[in-house]
Amino acid sequence: MNVHVRRALLSVWDKTGIVELARCLARHGTALYSTGKTASLLREAGLSVADVTELTGKPEAFGGRMKTLSYEISSGILFDRDRDGAEAEKLGTIAIDMVVANLYPFAEYRDKGLPLPELVEYVDIGGPTMIRAAAKNYRHVASVVSPSAYAALVAELDATGGALSLDTRTKLMRAAFRATAEYDTQIAEHLDKLAGEPSRTLVFERGETPPLRRKPPPKGRGPRAAGAWKIPHRAPPLRQGALVQ
Repeated sequence: MNVHVRRALLSVWDKTGIVELARCLARHGTALYSTGKTASLLREAGLSVADVTELTGKPEAFGGRMKTLSYEISSGILFDRDRDGAEAEKLGTIAIDMVVANLYPFAEYRDKGLPLPELVEYVDIGGPTMIRAAAKNYRHVASVVSPSAYAALVAELDATGGALSLDTRTKLMRAAFRATAEYDTQIAEHLDKLAGEPSRTLVFERGETPPLRRKPPPKGRGPRAAGAWKIPHRAPPLRQGALVQ
């Protein structure tokens, strides 16, 4: 089932390739909505872009902390087009068919040694919310999280006249949940480190997850005692990953 991208919301930190993707969308009649510097860049490139405030009815606020977090935007991404159409029409919900978002570079600023009160300003809230909402509704919405995906999307949009296949949306959904999981892991691990506590995250970055078996705690210890993750002898090797508990 192909979905024609009639409206797209673009809000990215890494602006690599975003103009080319937006031009492709505009070529096929997609209405573009955006925020802040992303919107400015697209307008400088000669594209017609509406502010997200046209969807939310509210201005950006609190130094940019409030931009895309809203009932209107989340509803436009999340509603089930097959089931919720009448309710969406009653509420005046405007459907958003594609979300293009990548996240504040938390790890980059973590590595600069910023103190926690400054570092939390690089914890993205609105981006993951939109990404996960679009990924959950992958049957109707495309969730795009990486500039590396743009070229293939442009090719498909041009080939189909502005639509994306279910297979493509499913692949984008997987990438979206992977991206937000890795992002939250970076934050959680750093907070554990600052607290001087061992990390409790289980991460396999950009590699296959080997089959794992939970090893029970030693005899005599209660059911709440910490066990361990056991990697079978013939499991594939970890690549660029970490196994921590």
